[in-house]
Amino acid sequence: MANININEVNRIAAGAIFKGDIATANDIRIDGTFEGRIYSEARVVVGEKAVVKGDIFCTFIDFNGTMTEGRFYVKDTLSLKAGSSVQGDLFFQRLQVELDAKFTGKCQVIGEAEFNKVSEPMRSLLK
Repeated sequence: MANININEVNRIAAGAIFKGDIATANDIRIDGTFEGRIYSEARVVVGEKAVVKGDIFCTFIDFNGTMTEGRFYVKDTLSLKAGSSVQGDLFFQRLQVELDAKFTGKCQVIGEAEFNKVSEPMRSLLK
């Protein structure tokens, strides 16, 4: 993986509340509260104290926080970390679940073509 310039990582810091849609070609890290939809052509990292309500479309996700409602659409690898809690549906190419990660919802493997189809409305925001 290429080195990422820290200035190219989008961030929702702890204590911040964001509602709406985000589309980015770069990585994004969430440590605060997010409600809406995220599209990232790169990696999404959700911190331990983060709370998410909504849909996330990305290539990779490392999820440590809490999702109260929503869906993950992951082009490559979805990683649920120990202590994370997800109430929502998971669509991914590969899934990694650590001990003590919790999720309630549907789990389904999808290919790149299906990912591209469902993510197109969000991806088009970058054009």
